[in-house]
Amino acid sequence: MNDLYIYYKVREADAPALALRVRAMQERLHGERHVFGQLKRRPDTKDGLQTWMEVYPATNAAFEAALAVAAQDAALSELIAGVRHTEIFTDLDTCA
Repeated sequence: MNDLYIYYKVREADAPALALRVRAMQERLHGERHVFGQLKRRPDTKDGLQTWMEVYPATNAAFEAALAVAAQDAALSELIAGVRHTEIFTDLDTCA
């Protein structure tokens, strides 16, 4: 299982509209893929831009493609300043 971390910049003026779109997309993904998405942001704003992060824990291999389709369907790129960056992390194996 992989944890996905997607971060991007948002203009302050676009933040309320984007929040609605992201939350609706996450509800859709939860219904279809049973993944609970989280939406976070850095507490500071720089040059009128906020940094946001979506977190999707414990996803399977097909989830990243489903997320890309859902983000396109939600037209997130219309309200994002720049590119959505995706980072993938996995759990470390524990030694017994």
